[in-house]
Amino acid sequence: MGIGTLVNTGAVILGGFIGYLGQRFLTDRLQTTIMQAIGVAVIFIGISGSLSHMLVLKGQQLSTQGVMMATISLALGALIGEAINIEGRFVKIGAWLRQRAGRGNDSKFIDGFVIASLTTCIGAMAIIGPLQDALGHDPTMLFTKAILDAVIVALYTSSFGIGPIFSALPIFILQGLVTLLAVFIDDYLTTAMTNGISLVGSMMIFCIGINLLLDRKIKVANMLPALVIVIFYAALWPMS
Repeated sequence: MGIGTLVNTGAVILGGFIGYLGQRFLTDRLQTTIMQAIGVAVIFIGISGSLSHMLVLKGQQLSTQGVMMATISLALGALIGEAINIEGRFVKIGAWLRQRAGRGNDSKFIDGFVIASLTTCIGAMAIIGPLQDALGHDPTMLFTKAILDAVIVALYTSSFGIGPIFSALPIFILQGLVTLLAVFIDDYLTTAMTNGISLVGSMMIFCIGINLLLDRKIKVANMLPALVIVIFYAALWPMS
């Protein structure tokens, strides 16, 4: 139990260092192009994840579900996140890690850490994977996630520098906690809840892609409470 999270954490560190070592061979122009390419990829990851839970084929008619759930969860989540300033807390953690890593003059460190942490920790795989690892002794989903995260973080470090490597820390903490609490969570986590987490998480990943591609500053971290709100919403009104 827990081997999936350990492998995921190690893969992120390894992928990050590979990307960081390759950074020296990339010009600023190439780094900008790579970042735009990552932004496009992340946008489509978010779109595909969202649509996979929103679009439903009923007979010959294509309809949608979960729109109201996602809207309310994101709106309330953003309200709560803005009130407690989660984004600012992420930045403070990033600043502390930057100092501890001796990278005080690295202007991209914090952005790289925050973006990589959000990309790798948001989504159903970060929740369902540890549950399967703990309860079914099946780390397959986390092994798959480890490969994806390693590639993503390698690309991030090639543009942001060493900062994204430290996303291994929130991955280890989040997935480790889910693994330890799996026995208690599993009895209450329904399919509707996990689908809701995946839907809202995919929409947040889309926002990360917008930030990367268009150099915007959507405060995705402040939307994180939406992942909790959607669980309660799905318990009362599944996929409405």
